[in-house]
Amino acid sequence: MTDLPDVSGLTIGILGGTGDQGKGLARRFALAGQKVIIGSRAADRAQEAADELGHGVRGLDNAGCANESDIVIVAVPWGGHKATLESLKAELAGKIVVDCVNPLGFDKQGAYALAVEEGSAAQQAAAILTDSRVVAAFHHVSAVLLLDPDVAEIDLDVLVLGEGEDREATDLVQALAERIPGVRGIYGGRLRNAHQVEAFVANLISINRRYKAHAGIRLTDV
Repeated sequence: MTDLPDVSGLTIGILGGTGDQGKGLARRFALAGQKVIIGSRAADRAQEAADELGHGVRGLDNAGCANESDIVIVAVPWGGHKATLESLKAELAGKIVVDCVNPLGFDKQGAYALAVEEGSAAQQAAAILTDSRVVAAFHHVSAVLLLDPDVAEIDLDVLVLGEGEDREATDLVQALAERIPGVRGIYGGRLRNAHQVEAFVANLISINRRYKAHAGIRLTDV
């Protein structure tokens, strides 16, 4: 593995931080010593979620969260993805934006991947946030495990995808992933390949239902 940068001094913002996935990531990063800001459409809801977590987590409205953070993770529901990012384009300019949104539908047969006009949620983010550095990561991590106080380490590889010429951005996000005990950050290719990473969550949901598990992924020979 290549040497990764030190990200311990960076402030991490999480848009959609009142949901389980966002709150779970906020908890793990705060436990690792990162400064963490939860963002929500309503600042009071964000602060309520922050107070639940403790460990110095702060809550602000989405614009305040974007403004005050060095790296911003997008963990909003897919239905609000486009509108949220369009409303924050100015606040997110110049920042690394990490998209972990999975465009999924659900019916009687279970979860399935939705078609996205731009190719993937991450590519939609990149199309909207033309002045930001968009990276795709954290799609396969279980919110249940992130939030479980009895789980000290999470046995998981986090695939990190970005634009090939911006290795600094993907290196920083790999390093951020590795702030969570047990997790490795693995470069997974260019952003155009984010669709299958997002879509694989539908398979994980099926696996978890069948085996009553919280499955993730591990890559061999890396």
